[in-house]
Formats: sequence, structure tokens, C-alpha cells
Amino acid sequence: MKRTAEAASPHPSLRAELKDAVTPRATLLVIGVIALQLLFIASYVGALHHPEPRNVPFAVVAPQPAATQAVARLEQLPGTPLAPRTVADEATARGQILNRDIDGALLVDPRGTTDTLLVATGGGTALATSLKNLVTAVEQSGHRTTRVVDVAPTAATDFNGLSSFYLVVGWCVGGYLCASILAISTGARPANPRRALIRLAVMAMVAITGGLGGAVIVGPILGALPGSVSAYWGLGALITFAVGAATLALQGVFGIIGIGLAILLVVIAGNPSAGGAFPFPLLPPFWQAIGPALPPGAGTWAARSIAYFKGNAVTSSLLVLSAWALAGVAITLLTAGLRVRREEERNGDRPTAAAGVMSTGNRAAPPRDRSEAAPDGTATGTVREG
Repeated sequence: MKRTAEAASPHPSLRAELKDAVTPRATLLVIGVIALQLLFIASYVGALHHPEPRNVPFAVVAPQPAATQAVARLEQLPGTPLAPRTVADEATARGQILNRDIDGALLVDPRGTTDTLLVATGGGTALATSLKNLVTAVEQSGHRTTRVVDVAPTAATDFNGLSSFYLVVGWCVGGYLCASILAISTGARPANPRRALIRLAVMAMVAITGGLGGAVIVGPILGALPGSVSAYWGLGALITFAVGAATLALQGVFGIIGIGLAILLVVIAGNPSAGGAFPFPLLPPFWQAIGPALPPGAGTWAARSIAYFKGNAVTSSLLVLSAWALAGVAITLLTAGLRVRREEERNGDRPTAAAGVMSTGNRAAPPRDRSEAAPDGTATGTVREG
């Protein structure tokens, strides 16, 4: 009675206003937002606050026994920043850099005191700079100097090689935002497989359009990245659809909470581990391990390969993105089908229960008496209904 009176009052109490404004569901969602906020800070700061090289694939070109001695000296550096190996000649070293098998190479000149360091700023300016500083320090300790040669330089319009990363981030944002809008507008969980297919078809159209738009912007319009527009278009469509399909799948399983999980995977875990500002070898072990398996990391690697490495070494990244897309489609359709099946089972039980109340063994309901009244209000008799 007291609660009814408070609700009916033109001036409800503060407690009543608070309970009406902050429901238990809203409280849980706010707690989830705070958790995502703290995870965002922890992930970005944890991944990017102290970049240092770890096990960078690196080659040494020198005659024996100088090559073995150089590799041994590099292996003994504190913190194992390099994973050195010997290769036959300069051409082999350059080929492995362009194939993205290694990130740098040291060409030792046994007849002089100046050696050559091969790097590729197209794979990340920060990594090339780290290799330059590290190798120069090692060379100086041996009273040698270093000449740096950039085998795959970034474009003059691509500052620090970040354009490919931001391009991929844009495609990822488009994917999960489109999927989230589809969920919010008509319910997070699709009502049936046909509705799920419609959402996936819309996602495909958005992916094709957004992929083309991004490719044209960074290419012909801004001239930020070299490379084929069609290659970027295909990559952008795949990235956008993969992220969108994965978001739809998470929504199908977890409802509106799935949007938060998509943000957790793509933004909080995926962006700092994507190798954008700092390539994979400069990231801490956790982010270095998860980066290539998430859409932002796989997409950034592929975009840089298209721009600066003649499209080499993209197979694994494309497989990762395809796996996200296929898993998203399969889970979205599966959850929609299971939901329809549960609804059919639930609705199928209701008529049976009602029939059990109305009749048992086809027995008629017992007759009941109904008194008829005359116009003057007096009873005139009894009629048997059955």
C-alpha cells in the first residue's frame, strides 16, 4: 500500500525516484560499462607504455666464421631483443624482408669497419627505429659504424606508417556499429533464421560499400597509401563483414551484452595489439600473442603488406579474417534457429495444458443452472445448460 501511494503521489520520494530511474538492469549495464572503461585503460596503457623489441626475426650476412660470431653476439643481448639467423647473401636477406619473414638484416663487411643494416619502415617505423638504435649500439661497442638502408620505405604521405592501421580501425568500427544498430533497432536476438539472414545480408552490403569507400579515400582521394584500390576494397569488405558477423553472433548468444563483448574483443583487446603504433615484436607477450588472431591485427598486417610488400604474406591474415566471418555467420544462424525451436516447444505445451483443464478423456463439463428472470425481476424458472 505504501509503495502504491508513493507511486501515485505527485511528489514521489527520493527513494522512489531513484528506484524508478536506476533499475536493476540499468545498474548491471552501468557496472559493465565501468568494467569496459577500466579494461580499456589497462589494455592500451599495458600494451603501449613501454615498447621494446622481443625476439625480432633478424638475419646476418657475413663470411664464416664472422657470421657465427655475429649471431652469437646478438643472441647474448639482454632481454633477447633479436632472434638472429644467418643467410647466404644480401639478395636472400632482402627477399626475406620483402616476404616479411624477417624484419631486418645486418650485412657485415669483413674488409672494412662499416656494416649495412637493412630495415623496412613499411612494416612499422617504430620497429625500424628500434632496430637501428639497437644494432648501432652493438656495432659501436665493437668499434664499427652502421649504414642504414630502407628496403621497403613508407610513403611520404604516410607518417610513421600509421595510415594502414587507421584505415583498418575505421573498417572495424563500421562493422560493429552497423551490427549494433541492427540489434538495437529490432531486438538484439534475431527472431528467426530469416531475420538473421536479412541482418547478415545488410552487413554484407555495408561491408562492400565501406570497403570501397575506405580504399578510395586512402588511395585516389588522399594518396595516403600506395597499392591497389581493388586489393584494399576486398580487404576492407572482409574486415567489415568479419567484425559485423562476429558482433551479430555475440548478440545472438548474449543479447544486448553482446555489443559490450564485441567492443571488448575489437576495441579493447584488438586495437592496442594490432601492431599499429608499435608492430608486434615491440608489444608485451600477451598482446603480441593475441594481436595476429584478432581482426584489427590481421587487417593491419594485410594492409601493410598490400601497401609496401607487394601483397606478400597475407594468407594467414586473410584466413584469420575469414574464420571470424564464417564463425559469425554460423553462430548467428544457429542461435536464431535454436530460438525458434525453443519458442515452438514452449507454444506447443500451452494448448496441451489448456486442454487438460477443459476436458479429461472427452468428458463433458458438468451442467450448471441458470435462472432466468422475468422483466419485472422475478424468477420464472430454471434452465439446464450443458
